[in-house]
Amino acid sequence: MDERRLRGFIRAIRNGRQAPRSLVEALRRLPFEDVGVARVDTHRRLRRGLPEIILGQGKTVPQLTRIAQRLRRSGELVVITRLDPDAFQRLHETVPTLRYEPAARLAYEPPRTRPRLHGLVLVVTGGTSDAPVAEEAALTLRLLGSRAATLYDVGVAGVHRVLSEWRLLRRSRVIIVIAGMDGALASVVAGLVACPVIAVPTSVGYGANFQGLAPLLTMLNSCAPGIGVVNIDNGFGAAYLAHLINRPA
Repeated sequence: MDERRLRGFIRAIRNGRQAPRSLVEALRRLPFEDVGVARVDTHRRLRRGLPEIILGQGKTVPQLTRIAQRLRRSGELVVITRLDPDAFQRLHETVPTLRYEPAARLAYEPPRTRPRLHGLVLVVTGGTSDAPVAEEAALTLRLLGSRAATLYDVGVAGVHRVLSEWRLLRRSRVIIVIAGMDGALASVVAGLVACPVIAVPTSVGYGANFQGLAPLLTMLNSCAPGIGVVNIDNGFGAAYLAHLINRPA
């Protein structure tokens, strides 16, 4: 049950009308529902303003099916991250309303009503190889309700590429910088703008990149203030945080 419907039911009760049966059924499930394979947090939106998002990695198709169907019945947005194409094909047989974006490895059910997108979050990558993480971030932002723009392949090896887009950088309310190799792009961008910058290290790079540890340490040790750092390859986590900053109060 979404927050708007719940508030309407509360107003009805205050006005002396009998509680709707759907409200009674929803209250019986507070604050989660055990579906056997998981405990679905059906009222996370009431606490955080955003629904529970499903991590597809490590879950079987039957498990994902039960969780997704429960979220659908509660009227919530269904989003599954880190889902392989083969798993989606099998999942789609039982949940045919789902769509899939291979580049982002993300499955989702299109919202019943077109969401009104707010603000502007810019997703920037150091190289083209960082695009899968960026696609995950950009699509997550749009599904949550943030307007997202992308700026790819503007790493510090040719710093004039990002400097030429200074107008777009200045218009953004939040910027997500995704980079592997040395991860220096986050410091460069943060030195140019007044908005918060969220840095995402990626596992892209040669041996001494250590699967993303090298850019992670660079970003954590940035000399530019105003940078927050999320985990390696975590485009979803960066997008979630950026949306919390970007959304209207």
